[in-house]
Amino acid sequence: MASELVVDVQPKEITLAVLEDKKLVELQQESQSESYAVGNIYLGRVKKLMPALNAAFVDVGHKKDAFLHYLDLGVEFNSVTSFQKTIQDKKKNMQVQKMKLQPDIEKEGSISDKLKVGQEILVQVAKEPISTKGPRLTAEISFAGRFMVLIPFIERVSVSQKIKSREERARLRQLIQSIKPKNFGVIIRTNAENKRVAELDAELKALVKRWEDTAEKLPKAKPPSLVFEETGRTVGLLRDIFSPSFEQVHINDADVAKQIAEYVSLIAPDRKNVVKHYNGATPILDNFGVTKQVKSLFGKTVTFKNGAYLIIEHTEALHVIDVNSGNRNKQSLGQEDSAFEVNVAAAEEIARQLRLRDMGGIIVVDFIDMNKGEHRNKLFNKMNEFLSTDRAKHKILPLSKFGLMQITRQRVRPEMEVATSETCPTCFGKGKIKSSILFADTLEGKIDYLANKLKVKRFSLHIHPYVAAYVQQGLFSLKYKWKKKYGVAMKVTPNQSLGFLQYVFYDKDNNEIDLKEEIEMK
Repeated sequence: MASELVVDVQPKEITLAVLEDKKLVELQQESQSESYAVGNIYLGRVKKLMPALNAAFVDVGHKKDAFLHYLDLGVEFNSVTSFQKTIQDKKKNMQVQKMKLQPDIEKEGSISDKLKVGQEILVQVAKEPISTKGPRLTAEISFAGRFMVLIPFIERVSVSQKIKSREERARLRQLIQSIKPKNFGVIIRTNAENKRVAELDAELKALVKRWEDTAEKLPKAKPPSLVFEETGRTVGLLRDIFSPSFEQVHINDADVAKQIAEYVSLIAPDRKNVVKHYNGATPILDNFGVTKQVKSLFGKTVTFKNGAYLIIEHTEALHVIDVNSGNRNKQSLGQEDSAFEVNVAAAEEIARQLRLRDMGGIIVVDFIDMNKGEHRNKLFNKMNEFLSTDRAKHKILPLSKFGLMQITRQRVRPEMEVATSETCPTCFGKGKIKSSILFADTLEGKIDYLANKLKVKRFSLHIHPYVAAYVQQGLFSLKYKWKKKYGVAMKVTPNQSLGFLQYVFYDKDNNEIDLKEEIEMK
């Protein structure tokens, strides 16, 4: 299966789209100003203890206090506290390798015995803020790489259960034990299987350096403050999913392309040429067919095969997915076999939707009723097969007697939501617009204003593909006439994400020129 990563870098947000055989399977959108991402480390301050929940609320600078449960303190919490106290007293950093580790905390202990209101505490974001909830925290600090996860203040080395070879597990454990610094623990990830000593040693040193850089900030840090920011979402996603099947990584920003190329050359030198800087005139998401797929795959109703469709509803507690056969009709199949065929196709699309929307929590699927136990068992096995490539932790229960399947899926970030309906860009929801035949006059007026008032002579105009075709048709097109009349260097770019009568101007540096005037509609 050929995989591609398409990265659209805009001033306000970054969009990442993962394609498998040209089909969109994952979509991530992150604001450029986004904070409180999973992996970020903060020096926080305990605001409130909740003995009934055996938890505490911690101020890390978010509008909602973050949640920290006793079980998320980590067995090494005593050592972390001792380390913090030492550097606060001496007002300078110290090496973890030289300190004496403290005994592990009790599994059945109380939060009140370990924390006090006002206490400074080193924490890491385990879940981003979701809905009305603040971030979920852990006090077990870790640094994730491609081959391993580094955990300061413990001595354990563990190996991923997905590495089945006993000899390889023993080799990796012995190898890491021999090269890791004292008082650091390591979790060896599946990707480390059969990797050379040099690769593992290089990443281990890089992870230790991350901790040292973080620790250097602690003596002068004042809570709440960010002391370590996780690798950007682009590199973070690439770190988790990069594999030999990745054929191309397309980025429309030269700096981000360079950053990713450096990362790929570090972890897989033979694959560094897969990173490509896209500088085409057509928006990158349009060029690779992402925009059209987003419009068809998000929303309440999703059509998937021969007229069959899904209805996806979201409530505060769970997601509900209803499978419908629609107008699908196969005379050659009986009702039972037809229902089974639709259900299997639906299971494949549901597995794709879970990854695409990053749906988490409890998902209940109402499949079309089937009478044969054999078919219900096959459907359960098929769903497990389709979700086998999903990196998020999940659990699937067999169909109940009512034909319902229950799925739980790990959620660490807010669910992906994309509005597929569009507010009219011309009337702004008022229901009345200028005559569409006058739209060309509106565009000409804007070009006149740009050229003669703002003195902008080089710019690009993004408009709907249908309008772009009209503006550029013929030898003496409207585009040609406007360029000659106003003496401008103008590029017309079809943009699928825009509405029919919507337009956006960009200057020569690709910065948007705001010429939208709602007052025209009054």
